[in-house]
Amino acid sequence: MRCVMYIILLLAVTGCKQKHAQVQPATGKLYTCSMHPQIIQDQPGKCPICGMDLIPFEKGINVDADAIMLSDQQIQLGNIQVDTVGKGLIGDETVLTATLSIDETKTAIVSARVPGRIEKLYYKNQGDYVSKGTLLYELYSEELNTAKQEYLLSLEKQATLDRSIIDFTQLVIAAKNKLLLWGMSEAQIAELVKTKKASPRTSFYSTAGGYIISNEIHEGDYVASGAAVVKLVDLFTLWAEAQVYTSQLPGIDRSGKAIIRFPDIPGKEIAGVIQFVNPEINPDTRINLVRIAVVNTNGQLKPGMPAYVVLKNSQHKSLTLPTDAIIRNEKHSIVWLQTNKGTFKSVRVETGVESGDRVEIKSGLQPGDVVVVNGAYLINSEYIFKKGVAPSKMN
Repeated sequence: MRCVMYIILLLAVTGCKQKHAQVQPATGKLYTCSMHPQIIQDQPGKCPICGMDLIPFEKGINVDADAIMLSDQQIQLGNIQVDTVGKGLIGDETVLTATLSIDETKTAIVSARVPGRIEKLYYKNQGDYVSKGTLLYELYSEELNTAKQEYLLSLEKQATLDRSIIDFTQLVIAAKNKLLLWGMSEAQIAELVKTKKASPRTSFYSTAGGYIISNEIHEGDYVASGAAVVKLVDLFTLWAEAQVYTSQLPGIDRSGKAIIRFPDIPGKEIAGVIQFVNPEINPDTRINLVRIAVVNTNGQLKPGMPAYVVLKNSQHKSLTLPTDAIIRNEKHSIVWLQTNKGTFKSVRVETGVESGDRVEIKSGLQPGDVVVVNGAYLINSEYIFKKGVAPSKMN
């Protein structure tokens, strides 16, 4: 009798086990804590560490060391937004510091054409404006006085002597040309012929217009033939000379447009093009100079003023992301890639040129990848909070 009862009891226990197995079918899911991903269970419940509800994830999904899982509530509260990576046009924009300087091609030197002593100098200060044709200085010159007398004498002989022996016309022309070459004007020569009085003092007029940037002589100085009297510059055009580091040179499009801005004159912008790139690099600073011509229409700009030169290079097609999608440190740049719903993984990327709020992605992503474009820093902070370290891609 005992044997029969034992057999019945054994069958009942076996049946209960089979029934229990039938009501607990395999769901194919595991459950983990969004705050403590090391907690993994095969059934829902609460996290034994923080007490939060466990969230499900499919079996077979590997939890990457650089991945983090967020609940729907966390994504909503953090305003986490994603976007699909695609190709678009992007152009480089480089901002360089610059200084305005004089345009050396617009300078002129007024020089003495005959030796003598400066008796009177009418413009003595740097920065004075001299108009072309303005009386500039008076010169005491015995040589020029002798040339004047020779010209008057040739005119007198031409009028009184017989032309059959000597052609005085050629002598007169030669004597006049000598006066012209030595800086006298037609009006001055005509006045000399009218008065028939030669003087060792002669007035000279400026052959160019501009601002005086250098006074080479003073009253009472003796000058030789060809010596500079003043150096003038026309400030209608200036140079914006921008400093470029050697590493930036390959990325500069010499045919690209340039925008010059002036911190001392808010709102003022002038468009220009690169005219010259210095072929020599300073070996101490590793800096080169890029020159852009600036039109100074109303004279508001002055040499020595600071400026910013914004170089806009040609556009090209490439993968791009918003600037806020990229987290950078002194070594690397990463983005957060969505691998599954609620799961994000850090990926290291190589960035290229920047234009506005877009950044070129040279490597690390493929077209079609889904990337966090808003809230990347929140995910990064959450990762550090949960795991105590930054993602390995940042190291």
